[in-house]
Amino acid sequence: MHALRHFYASSLLDAGESIKALASYLGHADPGFTLRVYTHLVPASEERTRNAIDSLFSAARGQ
Repeated sequence: MHALRHFYASSLLDAGESIKALASYLGHADPGFTLRVYTHLVPASEERTRNAIDSLFSAARGQ
């Protein structure tokens, strides 16, 4: 059951769900706890920035 819960959390984080929302879904009273447990799965700021800019330019080229 624990592995399934971790898979659920990991999948949501990979899809871009926020730590605050994930904490609520998992029943954690403190989003800080959720962040400490799953921080290794949160994309780095540089990666999020790069992905956002890539998406922006991809959309602009498609027009």
